[in-house]
Amino acid sequence: MLIILAAGSVFFPGLFLLSKQCLKSIPALRWSEGDAVIVSARLVSSVQAVMASSAGYIIASSCEDIIEDQHWLTCAYIMFAVPYFVYDIYAMFMCYWYKLRVKGHEEASAAPQHMSSALTSYLRREFLMVLHHVVMVTVCFPVSVFWRQGKGDYFQGIMFMAELSTPSVCLGKILIQYKQQHTLLHKVNGALMLITFFICRVLLFPYLYYVYGRYASIPFHMVPLSVPWHCNLGAALLMAPQLYWFSLICRGALRLFMGTSRSQRPRANSGASKERQTDGNALPQPSNGYSARSTEPELATH
Repeated sequence: MLIILAAGSVFFPGLFLLSKQCLKSIPALRWSEGDAVIVSARLVSSVQAVMASSAGYIIASSCEDIIEDQHWLTCAYIMFAVPYFVYDIYAMFMCYWYKLRVKGHEEASAAPQHMSSALTSYLRREFLMVLHHVVMVTVCFPVSVFWRQGKGDYFQGIMFMAELSTPSVCLGKILIQYKQQHTLLHKVNGALMLITFFICRVLLFPYLYYVYGRYASIPFHMVPLSVPWHCNLGAALLMAPQLYWFSLICRGALRLFMGTSRSQRPRANSGASKERQTDGNALPQPSNGYSARSTEPELATH
């Protein structure tokens, strides 16, 4: 098991460094350090998501008895993926650091000048995401590997498949970062993100209760009363941030399509808007696609 843990500790940071170096070195690209860091972090998150979803499908499809059947890949992938969450805290901070350095960013005027103050600002802004990652390592990891005692691999596999929503989330962040909100790709990806996040992360827990109810011949509404209290507590704590992040996605989608409708108004309104933008008191258009009034979510990739 330690070998698998070590492999994950090398694989995810190594893939990040390799991707960053390639984006900076390939003659056709020659990206800046900040751009390479941001895109590489999204790439690693997407790779991890594909691996986790694939492992989850293999595990879930191989379990006929959803409680007793076991698959070797369950504990193996948990051990392999644990270092990812530690690495990702660092990667998210580096993305935050370089986004603050972008000229014209809405926070540029208040951007921390020292790494320590930037770290404090990062932890304050991304508290929920960092807490999610810490809980995954300190609570979910020992529970999944040791406390389960080999039972419920099917449920673990289904939870791995929640990562199916991550690639669209990562692509959406990249498109926003580089001001591609007007493209068809951004709109299609936004719809895909909304659907996959709802199915894979919001409906996930009701589905697990439904499956267990069928297995134990219990009506769906009675399942929460039939399972141990700590199972309900764990499900509630894991589902709560997913509901919060899904609400942010819905707000972002509404803003996107409402913005599309407003863009089709008469040119007279467009001219008035341009006059307002030239006003010295108007906020500058950020170069990375964020708006000073925007609440675009910085979502979990897991």
